[in-house]
Amino acid sequence: MVLVLSLLYCFAHLSNAAIPCGTVDMKAAACISFATGKDAKPSAACCSGLQQLAQTVKSVDDKKAICRCLKAGVKNFAGVQEKFLTQIPNACKIKVGFPVSMNTNCET
Repeated sequence: MVLVLSLLYCFAHLSNAAIPCGTVDMKAAACISFATGKDAKPSAACCSGLQQLAQTVKSVDDKKAICRCLKAGVKNFAGVQEKFLTQIPNACKIKVGFPVSMNTNCET
């Protein structure tokens, strides 16, 4: 959920989100082991899930919604480290268009 881990939260649960937070959480869940430093690199499942999420983005509002979901999701996992979280987009070859961080402002 890192994402995104950001991402990821980025993701306060929104009732009007085009992409439900449950979907975001499911797609990003495999990234937690890397985001907490347990795995040396993001798993294939992590990258695949995030790539699938990226493909669902149709608008800026979709990006914001995913960001909010990821940001909220990251808070549910103790041990997520910023230094690993920020590496996920490059490691998975995903362009998100904004810095991935637990402090990302999803509204900008």
